[in-house]
Order: sequence, then structure tokens, then C-alpha cells
Amino acid sequence: MKKIVPFLLALFGAGSAMAQQPAFITDSLDAYIARGLKDWDLPGISVVVVKDGQVVLAKGYGVRDVQTGQPVDAHTLFMIASNTKLFTGTALALLEARGKINLNDPVRKYFSDYRLYEPTTTQLVSIRDLLSHRIGTKTFQGDFTFWNTLLTRSEIMKRMRLLKPSQQFRQDYGYCNSCFLTAGQVIPRVTGYTWEDFVRDSIVRPLEMNETRVLSTDIEKQPNVASPYTSSFTGVLQRVPYDNWNNLAPAASIVSSVSDLSHWLLFQLDSGKWKGKQVLPWSVLQKTRDANIVVGSRRSSAFPTHFRTYGLGLFATDYNGRQLYWHTGGAGGMVSNVCFVPEERLGIAILTNNDNQNFFEALRYQILDAYLNVPYVNRSQQFLPGFRRELAAQVQEIDAWKARVKGNKPALALNEYAGTYQNPLYGNIRIRTSGDSLIIRFLNHEDLEASLHYMDNGEWLMTYNNIEYGIFAIRFEELKGKVRSVTTRQNEYAEQDPYVFIKTK
Repeated sequence: MKKIVPFLLALFGAGSAMAQQPAFITDSLDAYIARGLKDWDLPGISVVVVKDGQVVLAKGYGVRDVQTGQPVDAHTLFMIASNTKLFTGTALALLEARGKINLNDPVRKYFSDYRLYEPTTTQLVSIRDLLSHRIGTKTFQGDFTFWNTLLTRSEIMKRMRLLKPSQQFRQDYGYCNSCFLTAGQVIPRVTGYTWEDFVRDSIVRPLEMNETRVLSTDIEKQPNVASPYTSSFTGVLQRVPYDNWNNLAPAASIVSSVSDLSHWLLFQLDSGKWKGKQVLPWSVLQKTRDANIVVGSRRSSAFPTHFRTYGLGLFATDYNGRQLYWHTGGAGGMVSNVCFVPEERLGIAILTNNDNQNFFEALRYQILDAYLNVPYVNRSQQFLPGFRRELAAQVQEIDAWKARVKGNKPALALNEYAGTYQNPLYGNIRIRTSGDSLIIRFLNHEDLEASLHYMDNGEWLMTYNNIEYGIFAIRFEELKGKVRSVTTRQNEYAEQDPYVFIKTK
């Protein structure tokens, strides 16, 4: 089979135009990325840069699959995860422009039985609140229950009433995937089309994003798709399963390439036009960028930035005197970012297939620095030492736990820990014995399990069969010789807080 060679798209005509690009882009980018792939244990990366209405660069580096060695190119598909959110925000802003909805409409106008934890919030919560991460919950709260699970979209919406807020409604920011799902479900209520059909027909197809898939169904069957990897918890690069975000589709399900994302960026930078045709009104794009909540307002010590806000699926900040819009996306084994600077007519998208690295962000900043005349700092080398320290500390802690698995016996017989356990939000898990260990089966997930090996002092080593969810030390609560509950943990990437499951039988 003929090898696909990564390529450079220089669509801006004469070679003199290339000379107008920063030296980092023309002379240093390839070497910088090659070094980054090695330093960060990153199999592959795909990058697009658009400037002044033209594609300056659309190129793949490294491999999409470690075993086959197949290269990444500009058409390689990656899960863009939360970069889906701007598509959802844009779709709802479009419906407002058409007079179908008002973003300030209460959610209960469309779902009369929808409830959040607090009655007042239930009555007040609007579509805009959902799209702005301002309902008062913690970042990622509930995601372990919702992400990669068998729950339907309506079941997720129903369980949101169990998310107890720890912050103030409309005052505090807490990143919320189930909020975007709920907002996206307004679309079929007012149009009769599913979220995926409306986004495909209103945005993806008009922009000729022909490689893009709005759902993650059958991603593994695509001929040019990146395989997902992680080095979390072990420090060794491992293949992981593809996520299935379909039940949270308005938050994270889109699969795309940098070739297609160049269309999205050019559309953003040309006030809603594609190839000279007005695809969506400029007012719709403006609405997605308007600040709805302050995320941060303190000067950064590392970057020329001072504030961060969130619109409708989009962050905004200042960067060396320019207004910058961006979002990141994280799926199992893949992380990405998409950003654009309208004042400079500059857009960048970066897709990667190792989720345990910060090179995708370092590269974004490096490209921004080059175009926005920020004094050179090697961002990859700036980020790398801290990342390596954190990973080494994580691996060292886990190795210490593993060393404590020496055949010690827990306080009770193993079969006393077996049974069904229940958490109000998640639902049921089942624990069974397996030799001298225990196995937890998470019933809302299709095939998620975790093994428990006893260490000592009442602690067990919990290891998920999908390493993405992690390795942890956990405890059972025992009362009067009986097991009362178990407290489990999961990768903070899935959800930050532990889950307490009460034994029911």
C-alpha cells in the first residue's frame, strides 16, 4: 500500500506569501513537533493553521496507530469531544435568530417535568444557563454516571435532579456536560429533528465538512481514524477503548479532521460565511461569543492574559492585546483544541491521540506566540518538567500500593463483601469474589469492571479493566461485623468526587 505522506497545504499562491508567515511556522514547526512527539510520548498529531482567509498549514505528524505505523494526515479522524459544544451553542443561537426559542427561556417551558436539586433553580434555569456552565454544580459532576454508560439522554436529564450543587447558581462556574445535553434536547422539541440531524443539516453539510461525523457510532470502523492511547496511572503508553459519547452527544460526540476543521475556522473568521456565501447570520456567531459568566479574572504569570469568560460553548480571553476564543476537548485517548483570533484572522486546530500530555496546548500557545509577537518561550519545555513530576509521583504512589498486596486477609471473609450496592445517582453495582480478590461490575456501563486486591489496614487496591478510569486505594465501611458500604474513586477526568455505594443485599 502506498504510504500517505504528511503534507503542507499552501493555498495562498506565490511563495512570497509564505515568507509573510512567522519564522516559527516556516522554519521551526516540523522540528518542534517532532521533538514534542518524543518528549510527550505522543503517537500522532494533526494541525491546521488558517490565516487571512487561507489555509497556511494542514498536516499530520507521527502515527495514528502504534502497531501498524500508519501515519496521521490532515484527513485523519479524531474525536473532538467538547469542541462539539460550540456546534450546539451555534445551533441554539440560530434557533433564537429564527424566532423558535429565546435563550433566556426557562428549560421547563420545553420539559415541564425537568428538575434540578433546588426548587428555585429548577424554576429559573434557562437554556443560556445550561450553555454557560452556571447551574452551581462542580466541574464534571455526575459525569461518571453519564459518560460511556447505557443511560439514555432522557434518563441523564432525569438524574440531574440528584446533582447537589456546591456553588451559587448563575454566579459560579462549574463545567457541566449534562447541561449541554439538556440544552441540545431543546432542538428536537422545537424543530422535530434530532440534535444530530439538525447540526448536520444546518452547519456541517453547508460548510462541506464531509469527513465529519456528528455521532461517534462505528468510529473504529473508519479507514483513516486515530487509535486512542494513554499513559495515565502507569507511565507506559497503552491503547484504550474508543469512547461512545452518543448519549451526551450535544456535549461531545463529534468526530472530525483538521481538514474539515479548517472550514469551521474560516467560517468563524469570515463572519459566518463559507466560500463567500452567508451560511449563518453574523449575529448568531456573535451570540456564541458574548460573555455569560466570568471563569477567571486574574493575570496569568505564564501567559499574556488577564481574564477568561464563557459564552455558548466557547471560552474567551485576552492574549497579548488580542481577543482570543477557544475550547479544548478530551475523550478517552484523545485531546484537542480549537481556537481563533478574529482581529488577526488567525485560526488553529490541533488533534492528538494520547490524552495524558500537554503538548497539544503547548503547541497552540507556541503558534499564537509566533503570530501575536510574544517573546519566544519554548512552551513545550516550559510545561514538560511539571508534567513529568506529576506523572512520576502518580506512578510511585501506585507502585507503593501494589507492593502492599502481599496476601493479607481483610477483617471479614471475602464472601461478606460480595453483593449488590446502590448509589442514588449512579444506581447499582455488583461485587463478586474471584479467587482471593473481588470484582466490581458497574451495571450502567456496558463492560466496566474493577478488581479489588486487599492491601492492609482496611485498604484495597482498585484497578479498573479500562485504565482510563484509574488505579486507587479504597475502603469498605464495616459496622458490627457487617459490610455497610464501599467508597469508589475514578479518574478525575471522569469525575472528581468519590462515589459511596451502600450495600443493599
